[in-house]
Amino acid sequence: MNIRAVASELYTIRDLVRWGMSQFNKAGLCFAHGMPDALDEAVYLCLATLHLPPDLGEEYFDCRLTHEEKRAVLENYKIRLSKRKPAAYITREAWFAGLSFYVDERVLIPRSPIAELIQQQFSPWIEAHRVERILDLCTGSGCIAIACAYAFEQAEVVASDVSRDALDVAMINRSNHGLEQRLQLIESDLFESIPQQSFDIIVSNPPYVSEQEMSELDREFSFEPDSGLAAGRTGMDLVVPILQQAGRYLSPHGILVVEVGYSMPALVALLPDVPFTWLEFAHGGEGVFLLTADQLKACQHLFDAV
Repeated sequence: MNIRAVASELYTIRDLVRWGMSQFNKAGLCFAHGMPDALDEAVYLCLATLHLPPDLGEEYFDCRLTHEEKRAVLENYKIRLSKRKPAAYITREAWFAGLSFYVDERVLIPRSPIAELIQQQFSPWIEAHRVERILDLCTGSGCIAIACAYAFEQAEVVASDVSRDALDVAMINRSNHGLEQRLQLIESDLFESIPQQSFDIIVSNPPYVSEQEMSELDREFSFEPDSGLAAGRTGMDLVVPILQQAGRYLSPHGILVVEVGYSMPALVALLPDVPFTWLEFAHGGEGVFLLTADQLKACQHLFDAV
């Protein structure tokens, strides 16, 4: 890409967004990291580069840009096109549940539909005033735990991850959101180092990608840590231990919410007699199940038999 030549023919934010969208579509980029399509990714990357809010009013899109501003946007477009690096890793920022998070290649880019549940305070599955403790397993960037802390201001939140690198990123986000006193971060392989206590909500977006799916992922996923994606031959390496152990940490009225994505059929085939509630989302997404404490208790023998 000859940035100087391209910049000489583009003048406004609208010009840059249109050009970027066309180039992204032409290159066949993958949009699976928080942006649904080429238009949204071009808008986000352009506005973020210009230090403008993601909800900037359309009346500003016809504003003319300086040469340096155009060059900066085109440089980031060039990285997105040539390296296929997801936009959030270029800007070092991702949005989840309406909140901004720092991200880099040590963690997955937040994109879970669980955000919608958090913003609804997990209604109607639990009454918000009964939520005193929340556990987020496999926290990564800390986005789920931090969003929960905002949604349940009275609750204590614990977040864990087996990756020290991921926890370092979560610490950055905890500090950025001023939650040092309310969010505890623990280095733990699932429940292994979690002190015995009862949680009203246990929520997790663990690795759940099968070996075959890992081999078929688009190039954009290569920037994310494999440890945040890969979960063995069927994608069940972490989901099953969560099911086996969660009942011991859940309060009598508590709920377990876990995302398994496209591994949903594998989980159903493995545990056909478990009454998973598969949640639906207004803004898209699938493969998130919910079980109550009573259901976990009743199915414990099924989990232990796997």
